[in-house]
Amino acid sequence: MAQVQRMSRLMVKTLRDDPADAETLNHKLLVRAGYVRRTAAGIWTWLPLGKKVYENVARVVREEMDAIGGQEVLLPALLPKEPYEASGRYEEYGDLLFRLKDRKGSEYLLGPTHEEIFTQVVKDQCASYKDLPVILYQIQTKYRDEARPRAGVLRGREFQMKDSYSFDTSDEGLAEAYALHRAAYQRIFERLGLDYRIVSAVSGAMGGSASEEFLAPAPAGEDTFVDCPACDYAANTEAVTFALKPVEGARHPAAEDLDTPDTPTIETLAQHLGVPASATLKNLLVKVDGEIVAVGVPGDREVDLGKLAEHLAPAEVELVTAEDFEGRDDLVRGYIGPQGLEKVRYLADPRVAPGTAWITGANKPDTHAKNVVCGRDFEVDQYLDVVVVQEGDPCPACGAGLKLDRAIEIGHIFQLGRKYADTFQLDVLGQNGKPVRVTMGSYGIGVSRAVAALVEQTADEQGLCWSKEIAPADVHVVAAGKAVQTELALDVAEQLNAAGVRVIVDDRAGVSPGVKFTDAELIGVPKILVAGRRSAEGVLELKDRRTGEREELPVADAIARLTA
Repeated sequence: MAQVQRMSRLMVKTLRDDPADAETLNHKLLVRAGYVRRTAAGIWTWLPLGKKVYENVARVVREEMDAIGGQEVLLPALLPKEPYEASGRYEEYGDLLFRLKDRKGSEYLLGPTHEEIFTQVVKDQCASYKDLPVILYQIQTKYRDEARPRAGVLRGREFQMKDSYSFDTSDEGLAEAYALHRAAYQRIFERLGLDYRIVSAVSGAMGGSASEEFLAPAPAGEDTFVDCPACDYAANTEAVTFALKPVEGARHPAAEDLDTPDTPTIETLAQHLGVPASATLKNLLVKVDGEIVAVGVPGDREVDLGKLAEHLAPAEVELVTAEDFEGRDDLVRGYIGPQGLEKVRYLADPRVAPGTAWITGANKPDTHAKNVVCGRDFEVDQYLDVVVVQEGDPCPACGAGLKLDRAIEIGHIFQLGRKYADTFQLDVLGQNGKPVRVTMGSYGIGVSRAVAALVEQTADEQGLCWSKEIAPADVHVVAAGKAVQTELALDVAEQLNAAGVRVIVDDRAGVSPGVKFTDAELIGVPKILVAGRRSAEGVLELKDRRTGEREELPVADAIARLTA
């Protein structure tokens, strides 16, 4: 049986003021309530109360993973670089990867995620189709060298994550494992008390095909997602698509050059001609693995470089520089148009559809052209969804205007397919005696991020506000100060503890009732039980931390209520 947590002995130091560098609720309140302590930028110590909350989240995750047949393992965090070189991610992660050498000069890394190592484990342990399917998972510390770690435990260089991996011999088996994880994640986040959305996503450095994110809406969120108010469509902004709709039957005059001195930007051009920016065609030059490529979008839209990079991966995408124009007479900086770009591949957003007419650069200094028609005056080599999504853009499912919201990514699931199995030659002997290439899924939950997300969604003006499933205790008993009150508080705490209720009791001497009440609100346990002015009569005050409702109860009734 757990012991009563006595504030007089508990290592918890509360603060009246927010940390000077704190911008988000989780940073402010977890530090002020004594749950975490900053060790270095992006590196946090979980103090006793914080560790209990973290372990409660991890417990819920474990229970639901075990329920779908997951088997828990623990892989090392210090990893050899060779598996990541083989997959290409040693270079792909770039500066995000912590790299180090041992005393012999051998190169290692601190694991950002473990697809490669799990694949090698299964290759070593599973030889036959009879060994599959299998789901393996771990709750492990991950490392990413964030340039600007911020937002408390929400975005750190060291963080705690549950990552699981499914291994099957067929695509149908992968789809089943994916569905099992999806349902398990829904149960996990519902048990944690998180408000969440499931959105379509892109796979990024993970690779694979089907991909969905679990997002917790919150102003502090670093992800932007779209939500349709008219249907159930939701997606990460990088996954939103726009259908190509050619304009048929429209007749446009011949293209005509315009004298437009000193108008190298869309803003100056639109002002000079007295037209909306949407009537112009913006042509952004980028380098794709060193090759100059033009990307066309309507002039009132911006190119989403993240989207563009996803579409063109694994090629490296970067903006051109002034040096790239040297020796290129066909590229007139500020006056580029798609017509006549014979040496440059032309990509465009679907909004630049066949039959649409534009004002765009004429590929001559101080000159633009009007009535430049897609499909007549220029051709698009490849259509890609590359614009930054805006509020009101049409929903791909129903056409209604989309809403933009901020959210915290708390989970991500991928159907990886055979990307890593191909890399490491992961085969098992099939039923017909021939080798079968294994197919994989990858499924992550940010355990420490879930703690932060809960704070962002549930905290109020007084402090933290945990659900019973996650809180460091069920009841916070407060002794208002006098000896009789402290004696009663300790006695009630022991009775509750004996009945299996987790208890914090504030028995600190020399601390005013006001400070104790403030700390109880700040710490955020679901129920607060006060031994106050009516202690001598055997009457306690019970308060619900979330609703603020209070009632006075005799000791026996209060204990009965809390142990029911």
